[in-house]
Amino acid sequence: MMKHILVCIKAVPDTSSPLRIDDAIPWVDEHDIKEYRMNRFDEFALEEAIRIREKLPQVTVDALTVGPDRIRPVIRRALAVGADNGIHIRDETFGFGDAHRIAALIAGYAAANRYDLILTGVLAEDDMQGLVGPFIAEMLGLPCATVVVRQDLNPSEKTIRVTCEMEAGLSELAVLQLPALLTIQSGINRPRYPSLSNMLKSRSKELIHIDNRETEKGESHFSIHSIQYPPEESHCIFLTGSAEDKADKLLRIISEKSLLRKRIGIP
Repeated sequence: MMKHILVCIKAVPDTSSPLRIDDAIPWVDEHDIKEYRMNRFDEFALEEAIRIREKLPQVTVDALTVGPDRIRPVIRRALAVGADNGIHIRDETFGFGDAHRIAALIAGYAAANRYDLILTGVLAEDDMQGLVGPFIAEMLGLPCATVVVRQDLNPSEKTIRVTCEMEAGLSELAVLQLPALLTIQSGINRPRYPSLSNMLKSRSKELIHIDNRETEKGESHFSIHSIQYPPEESHCIFLTGSAEDKADKLLRIISEKSLLRKRIGIP
């Protein structure tokens, strides 16, 4: 009988304010980040887990994230959406989050709790990598399907049938034996908003705190050599002054760049 689902969620910076690069790390200066939110791709994974629980009421959905204490509101958000338990693996490491190391932390916890199904988002918004899910599957020796756009669970046979998105509009059908890990593609469902009652409950619900020393740390296999802002490919000029001044400046620019001659064929 299927009982436990683990959803791995990531806290990513809210990009409503500009991000500053710290060359000493090198990575984004996390001290400047005012707020974190749930990785949008992980919202689809959480929604899929909740939908499975609605069909199988005996199932428990755990939401897990790795990071410092300041990302706890993201776990609370998962509880407000409908997760049964929130798990926080404390990790105060600053700078780039090595996917192999993060996967080792999650796998160390998951191995001791025997989950029937592990779900992650297809990738992370901040570094645009989709490595943590497959790494976890490899570390735990689980069958893995990525970019899943449909799943049909058969708890009696302990299998899950999945449709995976491929390139050129193609798709792949596979049947996995449980326990298994899936990375969920956006568009598989429509993530729900938290209900008021769940939001109130999430504020008082006790989180499960795990120190990263209590689970397998793993080794870092990746490092960032440098990081920089995208190069400027075009420039924008703002014209100021009265309407007449702006018109004169605009005509001068057009004349200097010979734009009018090229367009209407003036020799």
